[in-house]
Amino acid sequence: MNSHDITHRSPLILCAEDQEDLRADICDELREAGYAVLEAADGEATLQQVDACTPDLILCDINMPGLNGYGVLDAVREQRPHLADTPFVFLTALSDPREVVEGKRLGADDYLVKPIDFDLLLATIDARLRQVSRMRDKSSHELQELRQAMSALHQEVSQQAFQAATRVLDLVAPGMVLLDCQGEITFINQRAQQLAAASDVLRLNRTFSVRGAMARKLRETLAAATLASCQGEEPVFSLRLPHQPGGHGLLVLICALGQTPEATGKDASVVVLLSAPDQRPPLPREILASLFGLTPTESRIATALLEGLRSEEIAEQMGVSPTTVAFHLRNLFQKTDTHRQADLIALLLAGSMTAYLEER
Repeated sequence: MNSHDITHRSPLILCAEDQEDLRADICDELREAGYAVLEAADGEATLQQVDACTPDLILCDINMPGLNGYGVLDAVREQRPHLADTPFVFLTALSDPREVVEGKRLGADDYLVKPIDFDLLLATIDARLRQVSRMRDKSSHELQELRQAMSALHQEVSQQAFQAATRVLDLVAPGMVLLDCQGEITFINQRAQQLAAASDVLRLNRTFSVRGAMARKLRETLAAATLASCQGEEPVFSLRLPHQPGGHGLLVLICALGQTPEATGKDASVVVLLSAPDQRPPLPREILASLFGLTPTESRIATALLEGLRSEEIAEQMGVSPTTVAFHLRNLFQKTDTHRQADLIALLLAGSMTAYLEER
């Protein structure tokens, strides 16, 4: 059974090849095998396609006019972190080991040498898509376990245990707000209260509300997260609110907890994590390093992400190039088996909190 037989839609393959006849032959084979296909005749067109949609796999010729395959791969890997887990397969007329080394260095996953063996082409695509599917299943399972642990924190059996857990959250977590299915607040930690008190737009009373231009966006996002949670789903949303003049704003991460059928209306349905990069005390890097097997540089970048910094801001802060940050960000995705920055941040936060709780 092919990988596309076990999904709800046909995987989307982007084929970038400047030779029109060869591109047509490849795309015909892919469509006959049941894949959806996008085409591009050069490097610039390829980047336009990946910006317009999210392919499940990219086939790309190396020698194309204008921006060549190496340039496309570099742009995809360095500037589009949401495609970090998208397999990238080079098509090349040469089998020079130096080409293979260069492609691997830039992040290529595989090579197919022209003339194309179509059986090998289909087998390579199927294997790469299966690999990505296994990674995503593993990531989804781990995120589900961590979110369930976060949801259970406010349901400790004894009041003493609940107070202990609350103290830990006040020490290591960003602002945390738990909402039930009606959107009413069931828990606010100390950091969230501090951020709300310092904000001109954020209010935390019985409900989570924002005044100003972002009010509608926040309401819609919270409603979407609540609905998803009640349907047993666990998407992660992120947005940024104005906080203080000259600052980075308030990073808001909204995680649906995916309620079980046994959940009641007052059980936690959504967790909202708040972080003010200019005010938040740093999370101990050694916790992240030991929990996820990170290098010191990866731990520093992970901490900066938790503080709400963007990649270019991290590069400026560390005195390195954006390319270096993107390289380490790819390593973070691989080590945490995540594929989006929002999921990575949620996993880092939840994992750090779990580690602190286990130590106490």
